[in-house]
Amino acid sequence: MSAIASAQPGAADPPSSATGQAPSAQQAQPKRSGARLAWLDALRGFAALCVVFDHASYHVLEPARLLVYRWIDPGQYGVFVFFLVSGYIIPASLERKGSVRSFWISRAFRLYPLYLIALALSLVGLAHGWWQINGVRQYPLVAAASWLVMMPDVLSAPNTPIVVWTLSFEMAFYLIVAALFSWRAHKPSGGYALAFATGAVALGGILPMWWLYRAAGGRPGTPGSGHAWILDVTADALIVGGVAVAVVASRRAGSSPMLARIGASVAALTALILVNVNAQYPYPWSGCTILALMFTGTLIYRAEQGQVRKVKALVISLAVLALTLAAGLWHGESYGSQWQVEWVMSLVGAAVTFAIGMAVRHRKIPAPLAWLGLVSYSVYLLHPLIVDTYVHLSERLRGASMGVQVVIALGLLGAVLLVSAISYYGVEKPMQKAGRWIATRTSG
Repeated sequence: MSAIASAQPGAADPPSSATGQAPSAQQAQPKRSGARLAWLDALRGFAALCVVFDHASYHVLEPARLLVYRWIDPGQYGVFVFFLVSGYIIPASLERKGSVRSFWISRAFRLYPLYLIALALSLVGLAHGWWQINGVRQYPLVAAASWLVMMPDVLSAPNTPIVVWTLSFEMAFYLIVAALFSWRAHKPSGGYALAFATGAVALGGILPMWWLYRAAGGRPGTPGSGHAWILDVTADALIVGGVAVAVVASRRAGSSPMLARIGASVAALTALILVNVNAQYPYPWSGCTILALMFTGTLIYRAEQGQVRKVKALVISLAVLALTLAAGLWHGESYGSQWQVEWVMSLVGAAVTFAIGMAVRHRKIPAPLAWLGLVSYSVYLLHPLIVDTYVHLSERLRGASMGVQVVIALGLLGAVLLVSAISYYGVEKPMQKAGRWIATRTSG
């Protein structure tokens, strides 16, 4: 997910606005620049390890998994932390750049190169029979259309690798934030957070899953079936077309700002509909819950920058937490009391973790944790492939002693970190640099 692929707040960016004009003097800018916010890196790195544990513990450290899951779902907790971090930094990146065009260029170069590599490796594993990806062999073009906009979870493609379901919600947030920015309606983050949190409670019990997909004749569990290609092509056209219009219309000084706003709005509205009525996973109220958390992260950023009173931000943040807790407890009652405990602990744990990060943000962060944050996007995207490869090549050692399982787990972790370091320095970092260069060259 892109919370682990967030922007570098200190990097220099062209001073252009969403319509290619110079930003106003009142446009808020971060107070600090010149270096990465290491505390956010630390949060991303720790959250990535939690997600790795969640997936690896199906196969090793199973006794530890059983113990942990009595209280908390580490995977769910980890992605909640990611969403808060992403909400904090992504709007800051957009506002710092002052340009929807530069924002989308940087996002594309930040996210897509490694995403496409992870997708290609998954398809190689499919071709060699190492694992199954439902629907891809039968409907390859439909799957490709869903993967194109990095939103497979809310279209008709399987989540490949399995963790990319979060990218669907991340992309929706980007599209919404970019549209709000183009209309200069991005500042009331607390109001948006409360609105989505209220929606999670009020609508979470009636919002459908797979609704548009079913309307296209698709069968849940069979990605690409029916006339899903119509849904995918239409969504692709609205999202890609809307973003393209927003980017192109904001490039030339003579272009109409209204055209850019309309393009951004069409893309954002399409994404908002998809995440709330057509998600495959995890819950009907997830779209509202996740967007509420992300806008809460933005609200905290604004409070940190002095744009919102801290007391007000605290009250709204607590209200959002209470509402999202209530949404899960109410609408997820059928999942049982154990699931409810995991929901509460995951949400509260993510909130407390982010609060701790804020409390130590001015202190020196241990270098290993900060480095883990740098490579955390690679860790997040690639670790399922490494775990699946281990499962394919080795028998699951359910009966092995805890000592043996610990050794295997450490080996898997070492492989994940090694591969992630190679992909970061070999792919991510160079592509980020290229994205910044292109954004600068195409500004104005």
